[in-house]
Amino acid sequence: MTTTLRPTAPLQQGADGARARSYQVCVNSRPVGEVDLRTSEDFGPSCGVIRGLRIDEPDRGRGRATVAALAAEEVLRGWGCDQARIAIPADAAAALRMADGLGYALISSHMLKELPAQPPALPSGVEARRMGEDEFRAWQAGAVDAYAQAWIDRGVPEAQARTRADADHHAHLPDGLATPGTVIGVLVDGGDVVGHVWIAERETAPGRTGAYVFDIEVGERYRGRGHGRSLMLLAEREGIAAGLRLIKLHVFSDNTPAVRLYESLGYRTTERHYAKQLL
Repeated sequence: MTTTLRPTAPLQQGADGARARSYQVCVNSRPVGEVDLRTSEDFGPSCGVIRGLRIDEPDRGRGRATVAALAAEEVLRGWGCDQARIAIPADAAAALRMADGLGYALISSHMLKELPAQPPALPSGVEARRMGEDEFRAWQAGAVDAYAQAWIDRGVPEAQARTRADADHHAHLPDGLATPGTVIGVLVDGGDVVGHVWIAERETAPGRTGAYVFDIEVGERYRGRGHGRSLMLLAEREGIAAGLRLIKLHVFSDNTPAVRLYESLGYRTTERHYAKQLL
């Protein structure tokens, strides 16, 4: 039997090289599923995204999804993509095994937590306040560079990484500290600012608004003293103060200390993000 992809809509093309198209997954011309292919809005037209790959229940367990994923990669190669990315729900065991089997590397995850009814207390000796305008101007340039470098360190071409970092900060902080639904808090210990956390109101689960942690950092000279945990507690306090019930974050999978911290605080992984170089 032959598994192929049949277009269900015209190819959409943008002036910047962006492409998108939906397909049926077919076996001997019989539709058995669907998949959506597009170039990445975050990383540009050289990065393809495989979304919504689904095989109908009667045809599962026969390798249809694996062949469809390989066919999707061929389409992306034809578009000039040199990388493919895919996001998989953390509880989709079969899809996770398929990604591993096809050579996709785990890059990052989304983690989620239900906020408690009462705000957690900060450890004694530390205080929290909002970031000031002068601090914000000094912080922003470094934050954009650090965000871009995090992607560069994980194999994203420098131009793509810097374009994404600039676009994300512009989109999420259009009015700086006055951006609605946004808080950047700083942690103070002994009179020194030891770190910051940036959260904003976003959809964190289908139909549910929560607090999204965009950035958290402890100053290098203050690390190893539990300030990362304190900043996450500060994020929870800000979310609860805003009347939110969920908090969500994105973490790179190779940042083991951060993953362990979030797990110890009760976060659970909801989605895993994979990437593969297309040779």
